[in-house]
Amino acid sequence: MGISTMRGLLMAGCLALFLAGCASNEPEEAAPEMSPADEAPELVPEPMPPKAPPKAMVNADGKLVLPKGSPHADGNAMMDEVLQGVFYFDFDQAIVKRTGHAELNKHAKVLGDDRMLRVRLEGHADERGTREYNLALGERRANAIRAYLVAQGVAASRIEVISYGEEKPASPGHNESAWAMNRRVEIVYR
Repeated sequence: MGISTMRGLLMAGCLALFLAGCASNEPEEAAPEMSPADEAPELVPEPMPPKAPPKAMVNADGKLVLPKGSPHADGNAMMDEVLQGVFYFDFDQAIVKRTGHAELNKHAKVLGDDRMLRVRLEGHADERGTREYNLALGERRANAIRAYLVAQGVAASRIEVISYGEEKPASPGHNESAWAMNRRVEIVYR
């Protein structure tokens, strides 16, 4: 035998020893037995996400309509509810009446929930007093409603205030009942 053959055999022997040293002596674990039920997992449909409550809508008159099922609506859940959008004031006053607080709270809640809604508060006065005084009084009344809504958490930047003074009466009469209808602030959504 030649040297090159001896070298080849020596190399083959070293390689065999190396591979034998790497082999594991541990027995192989048997694969766990699977029943037919384990082979195909049961398909369970994912639960549907809860339906979002219907959002408030603005009608053609700028009034806010709460659809049936809305979390803000009161009373009959089967009918749409139009929020009261007119708030009345006493003669020569710009103080929000306590009777309007519940309705204003509904407006504040809807405005808080839907950041896309904006409102315009239109202040009005009756015909008594000068034109300038009535414009200022209408503005004070609208600002009183604005302050109430802001105190309830509505961003002031989403509320516009305008005064019409005596220029747009709700009732054209010249008596106390007509004047009472004209001393108001109207909430108009846009």
